[in-house]
Amino acid sequence: MNYRYSKQEKQNLINRYLSGESVPAIITETQIPRSTFYSWIKKYNEEKQSKNIRTVNLSNFRVLENKVERLNGMIKILQTATCTTTAPLNEKLPALESLYDCGQYSVRMLCEALNVDRGTFYNHIFRNLKENKSYAKRREELRLKIQEIYDDSKQIFGANKIAAVLKANGERVSAKYVLEIMRYMGIESIRQNSKSRYRKNRRKKKNLLQQNFNTDAPNQVWISDITYFKPGKVGYYICVIIDLFSRKVIGYKTSQNNSTQLVKSTFKQAFESRNPQGQLIFHSDRGTNYTAFALRGVLEPLGVEQSFSEPYTPYDNSVMEAFFKSMKAEELYRTKYRSENDFRKSVDEYIIFFNTKRPHETLNYKTPEQKEADFICNITV
Repeated sequence: MNYRYSKQEKQNLINRYLSGESVPAIITETQIPRSTFYSWIKKYNEEKQSKNIRTVNLSNFRVLENKVERLNGMIKILQTATCTTTAPLNEKLPALESLYDCGQYSVRMLCEALNVDRGTFYNHIFRNLKENKSYAKRREELRLKIQEIYDDSKQIFGANKIAAVLKANGERVSAKYVLEIMRYMGIESIRQNSKSRYRKNRRKKKNLLQQNFNTDAPNQVWISDITYFKPGKVGYYICVIIDLFSRKVIGYKTSQNNSTQLVKSTFKQAFESRNPQGQLIFHSDRGTNYTAFALRGVLEPLGVEQSFSEPYTPYDNSVMEAFFKSMKAEELYRTKYRSENDFRKSVDEYIIFFNTKRPHETLNYKTPEQKEADFICNITV
């Protein structure tokens, strides 16, 4: 006698499918006919469309929250500025400069509020600095040297040590002046309040996705992981970043070393190619590569919020697990590599295949490139 599934049981199985689990996996476990399960999915989509329900998740909520915050900031700028949006440019630029000096608003927000091109405003600021003569030039030269010493020390040196290094290199400068410039730059020794910062960062390791692998648009949630493969005597680490919306690989790098630098360089590659504009969540496991202070130093200035899988819970990043499983089964395990160049070329070719030619069941058998192309087409209609 066939088992009859209740409405709630059907919905639970559909939810598993919507969370990224494949249809073959579900029907193999439950012995439900494929046609029956697809009819449930079709009925669910029809009911959802008829009710015109918009799914609200953490990702699009944060996008809206960020948008409201930006609009509120623009309102305050308009209320504070000494001119209106219709004023001439020669009146807008001094008004923006006075607000910029307060350090409360970003250049993007200021220029959007008064409808001024950012390049025009930056030219105005730099022109004023040049008029300063030697002081601004001297300060800028010191700023660059301070940044170099600070980075070389792995962000450990404070004002006293940096001043000592500068003096050893022939610079006449006081620790007090170095401290002033460092505060202006927004940097300090990581030794300052390191214990409280460590505890704070541990509390921040939240799982923002909660296995919700669906987004409304590209560049809302990126996921990442590292896998290891040893084709011969030498093993390689492959770091990959995927956009959850289209399941597209947007950044990847291969290295013999498993380091934070590998993750940083992969993220920078993805960020430069995609140039995301809204709130971005970067999800990964809790490996030291992803929890490192150096990586946070890259993400935080860009406004990127980190999300972490729960310990020992691979399902929290199952999309990445599925990708590496497919790449190894479909390419790496099937090929004998004669050199490092062969291996790297193979990885490159598989990523291109994965993005442009391989249909994805979770994308209604579209490729990642087709999924993003359809999205762009829909918003331009």
